[in-house]
Amino acid sequence: MPKQIVEEKGMAQITDTSEIESIVMQVIEENPGPAQDVRDGTKKAIGFLVGQVMKATQGKANPQLVNQILARVLSEN
Repeated sequence: MPKQIVEEKGMAQITDTSEIESIVMQVIEENPGPAQDVRDGTKKAIGFLVGQVMKATQGKANPQLVNQILARVLSEN
């Protein structure tokens, strides 16, 4: 069964928003320059941060959720 194989091989996509938000916060803390660039209006810098989150999750995070959470967190801080 495909679902079983995905689970056994650890290939399931991360869609837990709290888990993604935790990783996003870590990436922002580790990359203050690009985070500030996004806050200052340089929208392409968000691509770098998304890439860092994807790297931290080994490509398992839902990219749409990552973008949404990054945008929200950076607009709040």
